[in-house]
Amino acid sequence: MLTPKILNDIMPTLRADRAAQIIPHLAPAMDRFEIVGALRSTAFLAQLAHESGGLNYWSEIASGAAYEGRVDLGNTRPGDGRRYKGRGPIQLTGRANYRRAGAVLGLNLEDNPEQVATHGIGCLVAAWFWADKKLNALADEGTEDAYRRITRRINGGTNGWQDRLVYYKRARAAYGMPPL
Repeated sequence: MLTPKILNDIMPTLRADRAAQIIPHLAPAMDRFEIVGALRSTAFLAQLAHESGGLNYWSEIASGAAYEGRVDLGNTRPGDGRRYKGRGPIQLTGRANYRRAGAVLGLNLEDNPEQVATHGIGCLVAAWFWADKKLNALADEGTEDAYRRITRRINGGTNGWQDRLVYYKRARAAYGMPPL
């Protein structure tokens, strides 16, 4: 069961009151996309911790200008980079991802991208993105190598690897799992 203590053990900068506000959205989203059990939960929560600065940033700090014209992200119209910058605990990025997430979840995220920065929709989008990338199977391996492959599928590379690994080790400890 996901608790404020587990989140705080993984993300020490997350205030307990904020964790208590997030859990009612995060736990059902995880269940809906079968991010259940210690192996999947630890990998998922550790990745969210890195992507969102310990669940403290639900909108990318940068403006998003760096994503302007990124056809690989579906950013084909002027202003798309800023409009579809990273949001939510997984930092969903790009018009194409907002469109796909919205279509699956029955939400108009393409016209209302800022919704992804809310707890309810952000948690749902993060869990959808995880499932869409087929990360449960990798998480089930429970190895550092599998976690590195998860990082590549989320990030396209291993950006922030050491930070991600620290969160993963904390998550494993919070769930009572043996160290890597």
